[in-house]
Amino acid sequence: MEAVGLIMLAAVAALLGLTGLPVFVVLVGVSVLAAVFGLGAGIFTLPVLTALPNRLTGLLENDLLQALPLYVLMGALLDRLPLAETLFGGAAAMVRRWRAAPLLAALGVGALIAPMNGSVAASASTLGRVVAPRLKDAGVGPERSLAVICLASTMGVVVPPSLVLLLLGDAMMRAHTEALNATGQLTRILNTQDLFRGAVIPAALLLGLFLAAALWTGRTSERGTVPKMSGKGLLLAGATAAFIALLLGGVALGRFYAVEAAAMGAFALALGGALSGHLTLKVLNDVLADTMAVSGALFALFAGATTFTLVFRLFESDRLLARLVEALPWGTTGALGGVLVILALSALVLDAFEIIFVLVPVLMPPLLVRVPDTLWVAVAALLTLQASFLVPPLGQAVLMARRAVPQALGIGRLMRALAPFLALQMAVLALVLAFPALVHLTEPAAQMAPVSSGSADWSPVQLYSPEEQR
Repeated sequence: MEAVGLIMLAAVAALLGLTGLPVFVVLVGVSVLAAVFGLGAGIFTLPVLTALPNRLTGLLENDLLQALPLYVLMGALLDRLPLAETLFGGAAAMVRRWRAAPLLAALGVGALIAPMNGSVAASASTLGRVVAPRLKDAGVGPERSLAVICLASTMGVVVPPSLVLLLLGDAMMRAHTEALNATGQLTRILNTQDLFRGAVIPAALLLGLFLAAALWTGRTSERGTVPKMSGKGLLLAGATAAFIALLLGGVALGRFYAVEAAAMGAFALALGGALSGHLTLKVLNDVLADTMAVSGALFALFAGATTFTLVFRLFESDRLLARLVEALPWGTTGALGGVLVILALSALVLDAFEIIFVLVPVLMPPLLVRVPDTLWVAVAALLTLQASFLVPPLGQAVLMARRAVPQALGIGRLMRALAPFLALQMAVLALVLAFPALVHLTEPAAQMAPVSSGSADWSPVQLYSPEEQR
């Protein structure tokens, strides 16, 4: 009956594509039907399912998940307050001498606000509302405008310390633990801070290449209207950008904890909005309603995914999946490539959170048994997801951006506008795959200690620093 779990995965994919139901409803529904079948067939007994409440409680006690609603609150404040407009105006004014100034400003704003917006859809919505009209006024063609909004909305996938990296770091930590338990090795388990550090260089390289490509492709743009900003406006834009950069950089470098930084950011944004008069009672009510709705949906997705993976494992489908990953040819390269292809295809119908909650827990443990470099695998997965989100016509960034920017634009024109950026995306992914050491360059010097594993073989254990232990 190991194949039942794969049937469950196929049923989830089919129902999501055909019904339009919320993901957590589909996950719970498929899990319940599969559990009823398993009980009726005598594959497992009812007492096993009573582990679910404790499983949910234990997972939700993770202190990192306390940052989730705070990140969502920051994203809601950014969406409801005119901060994105201020950042875009200040950035465009600083580089107004270049024809590509609007494109550079859009990418810069995306790199700052996308990590706090959380999802690609939220970033695309904000950028479509704020940036698209200004790009049009600046003489940027609709295909370039849409392309740069797509790019900017995906920066939150790879720029630390985004919500995507936070949740993937937690999921990879659990997958790494399972892989080590399966192999009997003793080594340091990946944590979220490791993923933040590992993603820094690929994210910086990607952003630098995108900015260079935007500067090159924008040189032929017609000169439109780039509004000037007063000295007070420039000062506000600079202070806002510096605060966000300090906040994100502090978390990425381990100076702040994610929960504390998210709380500090939400408080600062709310205080700034209140002092400026933009955070009225109506706006505050909308912000809190958005935060509750999005946070509730994410926690519901988390609960649904936990239920799904429990039933999936009760059918021992994880063992079948492990054997399938082990059977992939060409060693570690084939195993990693096969999983990345699955993630890339899944990203055409699922968003990053759904992939992290549903696929990572079942795909990554068997992969990490064959490919022990967990950080390398995680960063490669992030870059793969970002690339897939940018592929027309089904990429999530493309779909959300086209919905946020209601301009009639053929897929062919959009593909030509996105092509150079997609080529750079694939080049960075290929570079990371070819040189795994690239993701380890920012690691601090670790203490090494030999630990006996009860056999002749042992693995070095990297000890956590006091800051990392929290």
